[in-house]
Amino acid sequence: MQRARTVTAPDVINKIKHALAKPGEGSSDFDLHPDIKLPVGRTLRPAAVLLPLVCAPDGLRLILTKRSSALKHHPGQIAFPGGKIDAGDRDAADAALREAQEEIGLPRDHVELIGQMPPHETVTGFTVTPLLGVIRREFRIVAEAGEVDEVFDVPFEHVTNLAQFSQQGRIWQGRMRMYETVPFGPYYIWGATARMLRALAERMQ
Repeated sequence: MQRARTVTAPDVINKIKHALAKPGEGSSDFDLHPDIKLPVGRTLRPAAVLLPLVCAPDGLRLILTKRSSALKHHPGQIAFPGGKIDAGDRDAADAALREAQEEIGLPRDHVELIGQMPPHETVTGFTVTPLLGVIRREFRIVAEAGEVDEVFDVPFEHVTNLAQFSQQGRIWQGRMRMYETVPFGPYYIWGATARMLRALAERMQ
């Protein structure tokens, strides 16, 4: 069975911690559309995602998921493990770790959280807290049936290199909407996932 690899890259981890400690504002799916005026006092649903980091012979890597093509919302898209914060979750970190265990089989006691980014607002009405965690022990990857089609990893260096990002557009709800992309091999990483990665990449510079 597929197994994740443990991380042994303290220098890179320290650089990430330093980047996460920098002050800064959150990101949004609307960042590429400053002409859109969002309602003041709008209600957003809280959510959290985990950016799980592992180490491979070629360097630090980030685990991502490909959502099931059968899902009603965002089918087939590339995403971080995560989801909405439930009433039983203590906080965003608790929610992110719970979702990661459900979606990819990652035991929460295998993860050392090293920081979080400011929240990201999505076009679907969520405010998402991204948390970064280092996987300190090997685990058996198990994709959640019906929710996750694939679990894979990408080079962390690739998705934190601003030169790898580009902006694309498509017609949505009758108007052209722009979005971030950071493709890797067969994986088209775009939308909120790419926007949060770009925010991280900007902090890593």
